[in-house]
Amino acid sequence: MFRTGRTCNISSGGVLFTSDAAVEVGGIIEYVVNLPGGPKNTVSLRCLGKVLRSEKVEDSSDSPNTFAIAATLERYEFLRS
Repeated sequence: MFRTGRTCNISSGGVLFTSDAAVEVGGIIEYVVNLPGGPKNTVSLRCLGKVLRSEKVEDSSDSPNTFAIAATLERYEFLRS
C-alpha cells in the first residue's frame, strides 16, 4: 500500500517520519525519501528497513490521525528520473 508522509529526521541508521496510518512494529517497510537539491536536481532514495516504533501523535497540527514512525535503514538505492 502506498502512503505519503513527511520526514522528520534521517540518518545513516534510520528515519523518523509522520504518516496518516499506523504501521506494524517489526514489519519490513519500503520508503522513498526525496532530498531537495535545487531546481531539477531532486535526489530520491528508495530504502528498505524494519519498523521500530509506530505511535499516534496526540498534538498534531498536520491531521487528527498522525502517526510517528521510526524505521531502520537497512538498504537503499538512488532512483533516477
